[in-house]
Amino acid sequence: MTTMRLHFLSLLLLCCVSPSSFVIIRFITNNPVAGLVRCHPHKFQALIQFKNEFDTRRCNHSDYFNGIWCDNSTGAVTKLRLRACLSGTLKSNSSLFQFHHLRYLDLSHNNFTSSSLPSEFGNLNKLENLTKLTLLDLSHNHFSGTLNPNSSLFELHRLRYLNLEVNNFSSSLPSEFGYLNNLEHCGLKEFPNIFKTLQKLEAIDVSNNRIDGKIPEWLWSLPLLHLVNILNNSFDGFEGSTEVLVSSSVRILLLKSNNFQGALPSLPHSINAFSAGYNNFTGKIPISICTRTSLGVLDLNYNNLIGPIPQCLSNVTFVNLRKNNLEGTIPDTFIVGSSIRTLDVGYNRLTGKLPRSLLNCSSLEFLSVDNNRIKDTFPFWLKALPKLQVLTLSSNKFYGPISPPHQGPLGFPELRILEISDNKFTGSLPPRYFVNWKVSSSKMNEYAGLYMVYEKNPYGLVVYTFLDRIDLKYKGLHMEQAKVLTSYSTIDFSRNLLEGNIPESIGLLKALIALNLSNNAFTGHIPQSLANLKELQSLDMSRNQLSGTIPNGLKALSFLAYISVSHNQLNGEIPQGTQITGQLKSSFEGNAGLCGFPLEESCFDTSASPRQDHKKEEEEEEEEEEQVLDWKAVAIGYGLGLLIGLGIAQVIASYKPEWLTKIIGQNKGKIW
Repeated sequence: MTTMRLHFLSLLLLCCVSPSSFVIIRFITNNPVAGLVRCHPHKFQALIQFKNEFDTRRCNHSDYFNGIWCDNSTGAVTKLRLRACLSGTLKSNSSLFQFHHLRYLDLSHNNFTSSSLPSEFGNLNKLENLTKLTLLDLSHNHFSGTLNPNSSLFELHRLRYLNLEVNNFSSSLPSEFGYLNNLEHCGLKEFPNIFKTLQKLEAIDVSNNRIDGKIPEWLWSLPLLHLVNILNNSFDGFEGSTEVLVSSSVRILLLKSNNFQGALPSLPHSINAFSAGYNNFTGKIPISICTRTSLGVLDLNYNNLIGPIPQCLSNVTFVNLRKNNLEGTIPDTFIVGSSIRTLDVGYNRLTGKLPRSLLNCSSLEFLSVDNNRIKDTFPFWLKALPKLQVLTLSSNKFYGPISPPHQGPLGFPELRILEISDNKFTGSLPPRYFVNWKVSSSKMNEYAGLYMVYEKNPYGLVVYTFLDRIDLKYKGLHMEQAKVLTSYSTIDFSRNLLEGNIPESIGLLKALIALNLSNNAFTGHIPQSLANLKELQSLDMSRNQLSGTIPNGLKALSFLAYISVSHNQLNGEIPQGTQITGQLKSSFEGNAGLCGFPLEESCFDTSASPRQDHKKEEEEEEEEEEQVLDWKAVAIGYGLGLLIGLGIAQVIASYKPEWLTKIIGQNKGKIW
């Protein structure tokens, strides 16, 4: 017994009609009188009666009969289109079923509530082309009750597509569905045994239901079946052995979000996409997966799998093994020309180093190894990958500096998301660290970091997408598996051993929405350039050794929903803007010199004159402006200045005055 649920509003009974019929209907819409004058008075009365069966307050009453057409000679109603304004119950004794001569009927987008699908529709046997109907969509209505085995629905023997999803049917499916032996795609709400008679069935989609038990063994013997989508149900296993799928013709198998237990099945030889995440599968990933050469998607995240990662994933485009209990190292077997685009092995028990053969993966866009036990230095060598946009190394045993040896920009021009929190990274960030990143543009190119599987049917193209996701510390909260979208950037350097100044070049990253530098040993001022990050929504600089004032420009960041600068050495008044004064007091606590709302400390000191306070503020602003000019000069002059500098150097080489010699001597060893 299966309940077919519903949440929406329309009835669509659209039968195939000739192009000329549509021309007539358009004419009726513009000239309602022409159609109505031909109607027999008895039929006209029936139309009024049909209208009175429903709540028509949403209708334009002057326009109500625009979609009615009657035969010239008999006066019988032949075409009826009453759309998007009727509310109520469509009953079996409705006057609608008196119109036996109807050739065209459109009642779409009405609000028929708590209605079963009346079998009396079968009395309207003059509807054009009805016996040749191949597509019937009754989804998203308020039909309830049982599906009548005597319904004319089961006489539509040429039906190839039937959609009854999102209704309130509450019965087991009648065996009469077996009469629909040309059915190719069903959106039904149970998994009936009658489907085994449908030898031409190509795709089954019973996702988002409450079907439990085991998948029947006979399913895999349907000769043309290439897609099975049962995600978001309560299936717990397979009838037969784990080898039951091997001979199947299935290419796309979607088992995600069920209750499957035990070992993974051996996959069909023809498999292209296998998604089985969010289940309770145990055991090792079968070695037979290495013989499935057409496999493009392997999605096994959030299971209880153990053992090593297979050595043969170089040519699988989308690999997600996140949140299992996999052990050993990441295989160092990626070959030149590898097609892998997404590799997510986060939240496992992996050790060793990042495999250097990843350099062969020129298509790699998304790499996540967070929450493992990997011990390695920062992978500067990955900057050679031309498409890498997302790099997540958080919660491992990485160590050492994250600044390039040449103390210049990081050098990952396509990088948008860099998550390296909770490691043992050390050192400081040079002034030009954030120069030349892709996210310096507020309008970035579309992110292609998702894998799409296409499934064709006679009625269009169905696309199944596999999205990249990350765990994100955002607005003070931990967001698990947030979607990686197309237009934002995030940086998380928190919980490391970083020190020194935060570079003003951070202000170049115009698409940044989240910045987390908390729990380090950063010193100096909060960069004034943060005011340039107009998209910024989350800023966490807590638990460092930052000094000076909070930049006044932060109060103008209209999207800034979360800020924390607690437990530093900041002083002065908290900027009084809507986005800042709306924060919790805890966002500013632990700074002995801070004052102003939302803290309780007042900024008015009676022992100092306003003139002295004003002078001190001016001095601090001048100092901060000088710092801003420094980093702007670095960013703007980086290209043109290099050429000019080479020319000047040539002159200096031949003439070196005494004053210049002294300056060079005084600044020896400094990095600019």
